[in-house]
Amino acid sequence: MTVLIPGNLIRERLRLFSRAAIFFLAVASAGVALAQGPDEVIRTETSLVQLNVGVVDRQGQAVTTLGKNDFVVYEDDVQRPIISFEPTQSPFSLVMLLDMSGSTVNFRQQIQQAALRFLDALGPDDRVSVISFNSKGVHKLSGFGTDRQRSAYSITLATGGGETLFYDGLKYSLKELAGEGKRRKAIVVLTDGLDTEVRKGDRLAVQKATEAEVSTAIKPEANSTLVTVLTDADRQGVTIFPLALPSGDPKRLPLPDPLITAQYVAARTRLQMLADRTGGLLSDIRRLDEMSKLYYEVAAHLRTLYSIAYQPPPQNRDGKWRTIRIEVARDGLIARGKPGYYAR
Repeated sequence: MTVLIPGNLIRERLRLFSRAAIFFLAVASAGVALAQGPDEVIRTETSLVQLNVGVVDRQGQAVTTLGKNDFVVYEDDVQRPIISFEPTQSPFSLVMLLDMSGSTVNFRQQIQQAALRFLDALGPDDRVSVISFNSKGVHKLSGFGTDRQRSAYSITLATGGGETLFYDGLKYSLKELAGEGKRRKAIVVLTDGLDTEVRKGDRLAVQKATEAEVSTAIKPEANSTLVTVLTDADRQGVTIFPLALPSGDPKRLPLPDPLITAQYVAARTRLQMLADRTGGLLSDIRRLDEMSKLYYEVAAHLRTLYSIAYQPPPQNRDGKWRTIRIEVARDGLIARGKPGYYAR
């Protein structure tokens, strides 16, 4: 049986089809992907460089009352327009990353008490996730939220021992933060920094070196795992604040073995790089009773950061190092942030 469709109906269907085709072509050319299903998400591709910036006066006091027009951003000495700006009062999405490897077993109580007090120093709208790592892997103890009682309870669940999966913990934390959208982001990690897998490579490097070469045999900045973490942190604009436990301090080693000392120095250097490259701070814990104080200092520092995003030129996405300079258009003020990034 043949069904005849009136000509005017055919023309109407063609017109609607043409409109739909034009819409989807426009969406595709804008780099937008449409997700299907009940939880539809629109994702846009962006190459913005995200910065968390602190400003101090000549006395070193934080200045928290500036606006977008007070800042000028340069990439490779060329001024770039600021696309977005968040004042210091804007909330953070924050990961509390806890080292529960064997090297922290003897002071778990101090770690948990300090972490609990840190929650009290955060803003009411800061979203916190608690994550730990030990020899059995990385564990999300609580997802992002503002319920401080829930976060506090999850801290008390942190336990474990054995190997230190520090960089796995950082990678997992960055993956979790990726789901927090355009919010300001940070990781506060309590660790000695002596990652088990990374140390295997460091150990091999010093074992192959001559006695005269041991102190320079390890190239901390060349480690591929560190580079991966820094690249992801750059992409998201995540600031990392390592709290370095005394168990990883090369100056506290009981025996002055050059091979072991070189490995500890490399691990501590990488912690410093994580802080410097992301605009954070490395805090050395010299005494265990200082942990709560240092956590409070990190919380206070978070509340002094502005978040700035700028658009780099497309031709700069060539994998090379790009230098960032931030100036404040007021006399006597100094801006502090990450010094640059690899344009991947």
